[in-house]
Amino acid sequence: MTDLSDLKKDFLLQARSCAALGSPFMNQLMQLMADRLTPGDPVSDALFNWPGDRSASGASVPLRLAGGLHMLVLCNQDPDLRSVYPPNTPSDDALWTEVSNALKRHDKFLLEFIKLPPQTNEIRRSSVMIAASHLLADHFGLPMVLSELGASGGLNLLFDRYQLIVGKAQFGARAPIITLAPDWSGPLPPDTRFEVINKAGVDLSPLDPTKDKDHLRLLAYSWPDQPDRIERLKSAAPHQTTKVDKEDVADWLPRRLSYHPKGHLHLVYNTVAWQYFPALVQHSCTKALEQAGARATTTSPLAHLAMEADEKSEGAGITLQIWPNGEKYNLGRVDFHGRWINWSKDAILT
Repeated sequence: MTDLSDLKKDFLLQARSCAALGSPFMNQLMQLMADRLTPGDPVSDALFNWPGDRSASGASVPLRLAGGLHMLVLCNQDPDLRSVYPPNTPSDDALWTEVSNALKRHDKFLLEFIKLPPQTNEIRRSSVMIAASHLLADHFGLPMVLSELGASGGLNLLFDRYQLIVGKAQFGARAPIITLAPDWSGPLPPDTRFEVINKAGVDLSPLDPTKDKDHLRLLAYSWPDQPDRIERLKSAAPHQTTKVDKEDVADWLPRRLSYHPKGHLHLVYNTVAWQYFPALVQHSCTKALEQAGARATTTSPLAHLAMEADEKSEGAGITLQIWPNGEKYNLGRVDFHGRWINWSKDAILT
């Protein structure tokens, strides 16, 4: 069994992350889990006996459990639990009473729910893809083929249907289904329009946001006191018609990279997904990109855009590598939920 202090640490780290990302309720819930959860029921025992890394860098066990509880609320399966969820603001004792009761009342449901990893589908991350696509369009002047790694429900495959607003400037779709307005610092990307002609994504456990069961699961992973995130997901979901392939990315990517019509830029991208790939999968993907990069030409270039955690403290790094020359660029930094973007003054392709 995991040491009590180890599981407490995982919940405390998640609490701090939730607080930093603007969710007082999730901070409260995770703090209570850290302080009061003990073994003795099937769900708690499963958490304490979880094999491997339970943290946000591994299985994200705290968010698995939070998603399961939120699903009970969304489906109105537990009115007492729902009574202490947002928009209500319960005391610690009131919230813990209903949460601990729910863990026991719905143990079979929760044990099944936490088998799958959380899938954020944070649409505001698309601001990065929009800005980078303007940069690439200005540099290459070619229509794009898109490939997303760890695409989940594919809502960020829709970034060409979203609009990014920075002050009075508008980027992305002219008739958007969603508008995004992060706090922006740094220079603006070029205003050169981009065009997407083909898109595909891959995930080990993809969800289909147009199907009720999967749609609810995606909503469950949204945080209950952030209704704006929930509404964006609801607005985008009906438009997601690109099937996300259920496959290991290491097998999928080399085959996908073979699709590279002449006169098109192939953009491969991932947002807070790479860190969850096993080391061997990361190596395979890097090798596949390098091999495809060796085949790239100025009329059929390749680009890899990544928004991923690194050793630096604030948010995620935004990196871009383009072939045929293999040049790497630092485009800036971004909040993990896309609330702010610090665009680099060096985000100029040469």
